[in-house]
Amino acid sequence: MPAEVRRRHRFVDDGDGRHVLVIAFVEFAAREERRAQSPEIAWADLIEARRPVLGTRRVEPLNLQALGPRVRPAEEAVLRDRHATDARQRLQPLSQRTRAQQQLTVQRWIDDGGVKGRTTTVGAICEIHRRFSELLPEELLAVSDPESERTVGVVAGGLRRDDVKVGRHRAISPGAIPKFMTRFEQVYSALGRSETILAAAAAHHRLLWIHPFADGNGRVARLMSHASLLEVLDTGSVWSVARGLARNAADYKQHLMSCDSPRRNDLDGRGALSEEALAEFTKFFLKTCLDQLRFMEQLLRPDRLRDRILLWAEEEVRAGTLPAKSGQVLEAVLFRGAVPRGDVPALLGASERAARRGVSALLDRGVLSSESTRAPLLITFPSTLAARWMPGLFPEQGAQEAR
Repeated sequence: MPAEVRRRHRFVDDGDGRHVLVIAFVEFAAREERRAQSPEIAWADLIEARRPVLGTRRVEPLNLQALGPRVRPAEEAVLRDRHATDARQRLQPLSQRTRAQQQLTVQRWIDDGGVKGRTTTVGAICEIHRRFSELLPEELLAVSDPESERTVGVVAGGLRRDDVKVGRHRAISPGAIPKFMTRFEQVYSALGRSETILAAAAAHHRLLWIHPFADGNGRVARLMSHASLLEVLDTGSVWSVARGLARNAADYKQHLMSCDSPRRNDLDGRGALSEEALAEFTKFFLKTCLDQLRFMEQLLRPDRLRDRILLWAEEEVRAGTLPAKSGQVLEAVLFRGAVPRGDVPALLGASERAARRGVSALLDRGVLSSESTRAPLLITFPSTLAARWMPGLFPEQGAQEAR
């Protein structure tokens, strides 16, 4: 690779002499500079300000496609052999919906701060695996090794104790896993904000290359990447890279296979594996993140969210179901993120009694929430108003209501 090209890009050492060429650095740097003008960044900031109210609980149906890899035929064969009399019943937990629900449960725990500040530590990665594995039925906590024809048990949160080959990649020996995982934590837990974004794809592949667990490595890697970006980008769980990778499963798997290839020539990095392939995966990974941002922006249309909420409030006031000037309270909460109750009388230009009546009406309608009678007011997005406030999420329901 020409020296002048190397100087224009940023590198992050992944611990064994191999470096990551980050092609998309300029794209993300420009995105950071456009934070004030970008609708998708504005929406992320809006959600972050209301994180206690709008968590994954409001958007989790959208993440049902954030699935792990399909169960290998060998696993299905093992289940059929062991439970031939009721194979259909035993294979039912393998359905995509069940796996998605299991992943959502762990993702919800992550979204609630389960691994905050330690997303790439060995302890957090093992805990993610443990929590996911504990949700699996007992018959799925076993993997059939096609080479040895042995059935290997999966220990929830426990590191792999057997040799394994995934496609063309033969993973490191079980005895070396602790050392490699310790180095993984040292490298990827010490990065700054920008470096964490840029190295997310490298960390994702590196974990899969180590293959620390007997099974479930793909899901753990995707959940780890989701957790890293959740924290460093303040996504508010409105979007997840796991969903994007699942929607592009064929390209995703092909990129990972290419990353396991040996270096192609003297210009292809300095390590044993292909740096060009890792650079392409990094570009694919970051573009997937941007695609998910744009996808959610199209669904939620955050640039018009304020107008839709205030229009709803105006109609409710005219109908007599909300006190006058209720829209002003909602607008203040939208703008500030949280409004102390003591500020409401000044906002409305009304007495404290009238202000309390207005706040009570908005609380009763479920559009405001508060942890206590003295805590600040927060915006909430009740499911009964989802089609009205966010029509892109429920287009058919919105169309029916419009008729």
